[in-house]
Amino acid sequence: MSIIIPVLIFIGLGLLMGALLAVASRIFAVEKNEKAERVLECLPGANCGGCGYSGCSALAEAISKGEAKVNACTVGGAEVAAKVGAVMGVDPAPTVRMRAQVMCSGTSEYARKKYIYEGVPDCVAAARIGGGDKMCKNGCIGLGTCVAACPFDAISVVEGVAAVDYRKCRGCGVCVTACPKNIIRLIPFDAKHWVGCMSVDDGKNTRKVCDVGCISCKLCQKNCPAGAITVDSFVARIDYSKCTGCNKCVDKCPRHIIWSGERQGEYGLVIRRENADKTKNS
Repeated sequence: MSIIIPVLIFIGLGLLMGALLAVASRIFAVEKNEKAERVLECLPGANCGGCGYSGCSALAEAISKGEAKVNACTVGGAEVAAKVGAVMGVDPAPTVRMRAQVMCSGTSEYARKKYIYEGVPDCVAAARIGGGDKMCKNGCIGLGTCVAACPFDAISVVEGVAAVDYRKCRGCGVCVTACPKNIIRLIPFDAKHWVGCMSVDDGKNTRKVCDVGCISCKLCQKNCPAGAITVDSFVARIDYSKCTGCNKCVDKCPRHIIWSGERQGEYGLVIRRENADKTKNS
């Protein structure tokens, strides 16, 4: 009898704990969001954060609740947007495929340096020391912080300047956030031209620090028949919605830094200029 009573107590406690756990599981159960799971199946699973959320799961949850647009995944583009839209029962707005572009042409050959950096191979760290080793305030530091950040292995450093391989770039924008110089931009994937300089100095000072920096001469602006290029605060900018790809700005630029796919290389990688001497004397 003395043995049976403890056994019965133990069994009773076990049944009580089981009942309590069953009740607790119902109270604290997380309701399964089936729509979010269906949206997640449509997403590419890159978890790059380009959408502004921590990953694809977080984005799927937000889309299912109507807190994010069905075309919020920049990596997936129109195809993924259509699939997500089908799940949500809405037509996605038209999307424009984007790609990253490093707006600097100041390779090691053309950009002057103010000191030799031998610290941590990271652009953020180098930028803390006088803004980096290049004399240009907006020159690419070229230590590859964007390279390390890119989840698609689409960026490399060529001759001291980061360059984007358009074949691999998915337009997620992670490199844009990573760059301490703020010189990486997302532009339309099919953009005909782009200005390879974001110098904020006037022409006189730009000449002192870089042999190919924009000198704000405005020849590109004056000769663009579509009014697609303007020079503001010493920086030339292209309105891609107006650009027709006529090449007149490319031909007129005395510094040869308005690039086209034909002039810079098949995949957007920085290459040596054919007329280096002429460029330096411009």
